[in-house]
Amino acid sequence: MTQQVTVAIVGATGAVGETLLNILAERKFPIARLHVLASARSAGSQVEFNGRKIAVEDLATFDPSGVDIALFSAGGSVSKEFAPKFAAAGAVVIDNSSAFRYDDDIPLVVAEVNPEQVRNRPRGIIANPNCSTMQMLVALAPIHREAGITRLNVATYQSVSGTGRRALEELGKQTARLLNFQDAEPEVYPVQIAFNVIPHGGDFTENGYTTEEMKLVWETRKILGDESIGVNATVARVPVFYGHSEAVHIETRDKITVERARELLEQAPGLEIVDERVGGGYPTAVTHASGQDPVYVGRLREDISHPRGLSMWIVADNIRKGAALNAVQLAELVLAER
Repeated sequence: MTQQVTVAIVGATGAVGETLLNILAERKFPIARLHVLASARSAGSQVEFNGRKIAVEDLATFDPSGVDIALFSAGGSVSKEFAPKFAAAGAVVIDNSSAFRYDDDIPLVVAEVNPEQVRNRPRGIIANPNCSTMQMLVALAPIHREAGITRLNVATYQSVSGTGRRALEELGKQTARLLNFQDAEPEVYPVQIAFNVIPHGGDFTENGYTTEEMKLVWETRKILGDESIGVNATVARVPVFYGHSEAVHIETRDKITVERARELLEQAPGLEIVDERVGGGYPTAVTHASGQDPVYVGRLREDISHPRGLSMWIVADNIRKGAALNAVQLAELVLAER
């Protein structure tokens, strides 16, 4: 019989927090006691878990003693302050923010790619990667292991849910206003998001790339354990509610055919191929990814501009696989150690 554990969710009232609760229930995670935590503003409200209501507790005054696994999804500043406290009290912390991703002594783990790394946690903290990196590497890792990826170009088309609940509301309100011939003033994004594409995610850095783009560089190398991989990324925000899409072009050390790449992807866990050369024979954020767990791959083809190049289209739900599902999968790996 699987041992039941005490679980804490930090940031339980956010979009990812709500999805964490749903996935824990769906996967029948063995919870003996569940604490849902948020800021003092949300304390006293209730969230639903597995058909029952649970009161939200104030993170600032919560005693983490006795917590076995803590799932953090409340932003980097919260994680930096409270994750070490939970770890010091004996909890294994799985953090969804970027606070610890680039620390050498914090493992950065995609469940299907480098699950063995969950054991290497001297500080008691495991980092969840950025959603765009995560879905991309579920597809690219099998190819890298066989043929060695030397360089990749990726353009992401990221849904507004990656920015948070206010961005979801902004897209809905702007769309309604524009359809009623009213002005749509931006608040969350620097320009209008409805009926638009914004080539900007995160903050601009000195090299002209944004932090969202550089995450794809740093995290790809760390997760695959290969600092030599060249990564060129462009991030765009699109007027889609849920689901990130990516156009990915890779160059490999050894030649790999589309047929062999398809074989590897068909065997890869957490991945589904939707690749027919007809209209609709490819995955999209709305028709496949939204609300679903797998990473979807389509538009597989050899790059006609490079002798060892492949191109593909990768889609996944950024809130589920891109955040909450992977966090729960990591918690399951931790639980398997007990």
